[in-house]
Amino acid sequence: MNPALSDELTTINSIFDSSTLLSTSIEPAICTLRLPSLPSVSIRVEFPTDYPDAPPSILGTETVGNDVQKGVGNQVVQLVRGVLAQVYRPGEPCIFDLLEEVREGLEQIEEQGHINIHDHHGTNEDPERRARDLQHIDEIDVADLQGPGVGVSEEEEPPWSLSAPLTEKKSVFLARCAPVSSPTQAKSYLSHLVTSDKKVAKATHNITAWRIRGANGATYQDCDDDGETAAGGRILHLMQLMDVWDVMVVVTRWYGGIHLGPDRFRIINSVAREALVVGGFVREGEIKKKGKK
Repeated sequence: MNPALSDELTTINSIFDSSTLLSTSIEPAICTLRLPSLPSVSIRVEFPTDYPDAPPSILGTETVGNDVQKGVGNQVVQLVRGVLAQVYRPGEPCIFDLLEEVREGLEQIEEQGHINIHDHHGTNEDPERRARDLQHIDEIDVADLQGPGVGVSEEEEPPWSLSAPLTEKKSVFLARCAPVSSPTQAKSYLSHLVTSDKKVAKATHNITAWRIRGANGATYQDCDDDGETAAGGRILHLMQLMDVWDVMVVVTRWYGGIHLGPDRFRIINSVAREALVVGGFVREGEIKKKGKK
């Protein structure tokens, strides 16, 4: 298999679900790409031997679930082909950007009423939870979010560095980061945060990502969406672009009752980046220039 394609398979499946990009044929190199924003639909993608110097081709749909309206499969294929033509740049892997732009395209189509996608914002799947979120958001004092957590335990507080709280259409976002040396420590910090801070525990999402360099050249990268589909992968991708290591990021969102659409991802990455800068893990202007993202 083309080494660049092999690397892309590993990267995409670590950022999204492990079955997002799967090889089904070596010669020619054909993969099944399952859309994280529309999991019922997967498409067949053919990669040339000199990828990424040459672009992949969208062959058509592989599977279309019964929960998807008739004709949506063909519409999705046309959307993916159009997006690919826009995001592909010779010499640069393009599948991550393709998935992100397709997500935004699907959201726009859904808003126009052409596709009925199950809500993937992580806020409507549980009406009781949504009601609790709306009630709790009114109780949040944004000024208090940067202070000590409510109900902090007597255990030693992880050395969090916090962004400034950001409010958008009644939703509140706050990021924090801390140095970590192992996945076990990262999970311990997250557990401590959720159990010691009542406001964090009641949040709609606590999105996490970490990158760690271990002994003997071992590296660990992981993320968790906590109900905000693909948000953890976006934070992890941001950390990769910033080339930060031995740090974990937690972005907390209190949903305010108004859908933000793709803007929520911009805000999540913005506060995550600010926390990393505040924590001294990267200096302003050091983000790698890698494509349009």
